Amino acid sequence: MGNSQSPPRNPRFNSASRAFTPKELEDLKSLFASLAAQSQTNGQYVSSPVFQVYFGLKGPIGDRMFDLVTQGRKDDKLTFEDLVITKGTYEKGTNDEIEEFIYRLLDVTDDEILTRSDLETVLVTMFDHIFHLKGSRPESSSHCYMVETFLNAAVFSKDHEGRNDKSMSFEDFRCWCTLVPSVKKFLSNLLAPPDSGRPGSQVPKLLHSENIDPSILLLRDEYAWHIGGALSHEELDEWKLLYHSSLNGLSFTTFLGNILNDGPTVLIIKDREGYIFGGFASQPWERHSDFYGDMKSFLFQLYPKASIFRPTGVNNNLQWCAANFSSETIPNGIGFGGRINHFGMFLSASFDQGHTFSCTTFNSPCLSKTSKICPEVIECWGIVRKGMEQEKADVVKGTVLERFKEDRHMLNMVGIANASE
Repeated sequence: MGNSQSPPRNPRFNSASRAFTPKELEDLKSLFASLAAQSQTNGQYVSSPVFQVYFGLKGPIGDRMFDLVTQGRKDDKLTFEDLVITKGTYEKGTNDEIEEFIYRLLDVTDDEILTRSDLETVLVTMFDHIFHLKGSRPESSSHCYMVETFLNAAVFSKDHEGRNDKSMSFEDFRCWCTLVPSVKKFLSNLLAPPDSGRPGSQVPKLLHSENIDPSILLLRDEYAWHIGGALSHEELDEWKLLYHSSLNGLSFTTFLGNILNDGPTVLIIKDREGYIFGGFASQPWERHSDFYGDMKSFLFQLYPKASIFRPTGVNNNLQWCAANFSSETIPNGIGFGGRINHFGMFLSASFDQGHTFSCTTFNSPCLSKTSKICPEVIECWGIVRKGMEQEKADVVKGTVLERFKEDRHMLNMVGIANASE
């Protein structure tokens, strides 16, 4: 097989090879042989067009990736050694090595200066690829809208002599990756099998009644993709609309009734300032007199910037859900993080006001323009896991006792189950 069968002498190749199992190396040899044959090079190398078509890469990202894989030789010849060395670093390397590779990948102009323009070019290409696969390619105006929100989360702090604009340093880039994990997930898997199941490309299917006008919904495909960057593959299949204030009214009781026992949920708020933000609740919303939940919950911003804030482990003040308590030390409503009366995000039981403060629980800032929240739209989506719908259907079809337990649980949530006992 030409170059792929030649005894390697490159020490980087020898080192990279040790990261793979014998089976993985054989698979890489087979892949290289197939791509080299398509390149019509007598099995010696893979051309850029064949490489980009196979991996589903195009435009600036495809060109830059091929340049990095071929060690910047500019000879349009990708060898087997190139493939192994790159995959050994990009897929099998340490987190620092992988992030360094992605940082270089973003520099599409190859001038060693990562500018806002570079990021914009990459983001536009990414959205085009992701939503073309899904079959719901956003309009160009939507592209610009989303690109801007992701760029707004980035910091450019590095000065350059002779330039007025600043660039993104490696530390700036690493901080940005924590805020937009969907971007890192996508860019970390460009050499994975090119299909809709490639990590970073999944967009949840948003389920709602056919008589609902999609234009009233806060959650759009691009937002779902952003939030999904912090979730597991199993949680990216389908999301079902459980509550919308325009359809169900601004009612805490209705909200709790609609989301009863629905597992993980995505809560989204648009306030009168035009800011859109929310939180992912990994545990069901249940009546408690104290914080509860686990470290899978997080807060997020969607507009005017896109950011995700995961738990820091400083405390366990993750979810809050209180209903019909009469104590001022137990505020009725739902929230995330922070402390009582100083939450990372909180909606009062009246559903007409709330607040958001910076908090150490998620290392999150105030999520809106001011700390006071005046909701304009409140929306909640349930994460549909495979098998969950059938299990719920079985409960509904179950015994009278099972249905009584469901009804009693709802009464417990609103704090009146024991009123007649």
